[in-house]
Amino acid sequence: MVTKSKQPRKQAVPSLPQVELPSTTSIKRLADILHVEPVKLIKQLMRKGIMANVNQTVDFETASALSTDCGYLAREKEEQKAQLPHHLEGGGKLRTRPPVVTILGHVDHGKTTLLDAIRKTNVTAQEAGAITQRIGAYQTMVNDRKITFLDTPGHEAFTTMRARGAQVTDIVVLVVAADDGVMPQTIEAANHAKAAGVPVVVAINKIDKADANVERTKQQLSDLGLIIEEWGGDTICVPISAKKGEGVQDLLENLFLVADMLELKANPTTTAEGVVLEARLDKTRGPLATLLIQKGTLRIGNIIVAGNTWGKIKAIFDDKGKQLHKCGPATPVEVLGLGDVPSAGNIFTVSPSEHHARNAAEKQTPRAPRSMLSLSAISSQIGGGKIKVLNIILKTDVDGSIEPIKISLERLSTEKVKAKVIHSASGSITESDVILASASNGIIIGFNTRVAPGTTQLATAEGINIQHYDVIYKLIEDIDKVLHGMLEPVYALVMSGRAEVRALFSSKGKGKIAGVYVSEGKIQRSATVKLTRGRTVLCESSVSSLKRFKDDVSEVATGFECGVGIDGFSDFQVGDTLEFYQEERVN
Repeated sequence: MVTKSKQPRKQAVPSLPQVELPSTTSIKRLADILHVEPVKLIKQLMRKGIMANVNQTVDFETASALSTDCGYLAREKEEQKAQLPHHLEGGGKLRTRPPVVTILGHVDHGKTTLLDAIRKTNVTAQEAGAITQRIGAYQTMVNDRKITFLDTPGHEAFTTMRARGAQVTDIVVLVVAADDGVMPQTIEAANHAKAAGVPVVVAINKIDKADANVERTKQQLSDLGLIIEEWGGDTICVPISAKKGEGVQDLLENLFLVADMLELKANPTTTAEGVVLEARLDKTRGPLATLLIQKGTLRIGNIIVAGNTWGKIKAIFDDKGKQLHKCGPATPVEVLGLGDVPSAGNIFTVSPSEHHARNAAEKQTPRAPRSMLSLSAISSQIGGGKIKVLNIILKTDVDGSIEPIKISLERLSTEKVKAKVIHSASGSITESDVILASASNGIIIGFNTRVAPGTTQLATAEGINIQHYDVIYKLIEDIDKVLHGMLEPVYALVMSGRAEVRALFSSKGKGKIAGVYVSEGKIQRSATVKLTRGRTVLCESSVSSLKRFKDDVSEVATGFECGVGIDGFSDFQVGDTLEFYQEERVN
């Protein structure tokens, strides 16, 4: 047990909230009481020269000092009850497992080159254009300890799995090139990792380059909220040159340090469960799936269910192609034997029989679109105490609008609910924003910005609310009402479809008719239409005619061509974009 010499207690500071602590408590229990991550307390103890793990107990004096550091005033409980260590759950069968690490970062900042340095292989030279084209999963030995790496082509894949309920990563390594510094994909990757609640270790790569600027990169990271340890923060930052191998060993030691503080454990004796990382159809061998075992042991002959497919495992291969008979927790493997190709992010389980597996797979229907929660519905849930944090993805037209809106939104937080902007950037609202909102149960706010093609359909399928504003005070007013549970329903024009003009026709008595291709959603005879040429809006009016061949129709769906007439406008040009709107409830 960690102890500390007795010292006179500090006088109570009335402004600090009080917590009651037992005479001895574990780091894990103390972190729960103080509402902080255990790693923060462990780092504070390390700075005091005390080494401890999450299950280590500390006396009241030490716990009191840690509480003060976290903004709490501790007082000792009079009556105590013995507590069992948290890790004894599961009948003592839990065993330490390898950490699973995901490599994220901007394109060409050296993610796969870093893996090359760790694995002592040359994957990069085999990739098209030296850029990763697929998700890879690798396990390697470092100083007699195993570590598993997921090398992804982007943070979208990382978050898509989380949106499907598969939390696969223990630690994220954010790779930032010292010559480029923080780039747009760096920001998105960092925000996706923080939204997942995963510890982030920063690797500042390419320090060997002549134009490398490590200090500038550290400053840019602090602007993202990733304050490095040497500047008083909690983010581990390691300068490296993946190409020359410099600093790689230091990075690995820090990854194992974080893993040790996380106390990663799994039960290897139970039936296997895990997640599908990727899957493909091989022309000669049939469906192949890359799995990450999260608990239990997977063996040849096991019958597994993954989504709506199942099969008996005929062969298991590790990342080097070596055939295995069994594999344990935190191990990535490729398996042969499924009847069909499962989807990435599917959870797999072992079934006791083929009959049971077949029935389980048949019950797994494709995920139905989630019903979209309007702002007023969210407001009602907040008023009922069902939502404690409102996660917001903020997209604006220009960078200068981000900070004032973000600050204004976060200042709206109340004692009951917190407004948290988990990602902000300028530009169009994209599918990546929808994926992050889905994984984080958040909403998307657009200020003077547009929605990228295809994003609206994904938002509808995921049940994600996208709110558009062009006046800041109205944006702030609405969110303030949401947080106070007082927002009333509002109806407005919502885009229902998009089409592109591909041909022009003449119509007697109606002027020119646009021959269009419906690229998104559906267009309706009752819709309001907006015509844009480039970035300029030329017309806002109503649909005067809608035809398929010679027939008048009420609506036309995606993928079809039709003729469209607009009231009061006939100066169409090939390439014009038509956006169609219907009045709907928007909050």
